Amino acid sequence: MSNKAIIQTQKAPGAIGPYSQAIKAGNTVYLSGQIPLDPQTMELVSGDIEDQARQVFTNLGAVCEEAGGSLQDIVKLNLYLVDLDNFIVVNKIMEEFFTAPHPARAAVGVKALPKRSQFEADGVMVLGD
Repeated sequence: MSNKAIIQTQKAPGAIGPYSQAIKAGNTVYLSGQIPLDPQTMELVSGDIEDQARQVFTNLGAVCEEAGGSLQDIVKLNLYLVDLDNFIVVNKIMEEFFTAPHPARAAVGVKALPKRSQFEADGVMVLGD
């Protein structure tokens, strides 16, 4: 018997491919990548990197909450940026959503992201001790 559960919320964009918003296995939640889609319209928010970063973290937070946690429970965060010059801006926005101790993190420059997004983030969350 599997202890795997699918996490799904209407407060974050639905999957645009064959994947789940998140999978919970035991007390670990694997969060799929979120791009800056408005969950109501499934359209990208403005092209402004600040707006996109806020939407990505808002979407991730909604999935975390559905799984029984919060952004503060993320232990590993992966950031994907089309333009690494936006790294400083994304760091600034991240500070609006996360407090110390911050998750372990990677930031990767990529050629392109789905729907011409400028930013995507995924992560791993651990619930409880």
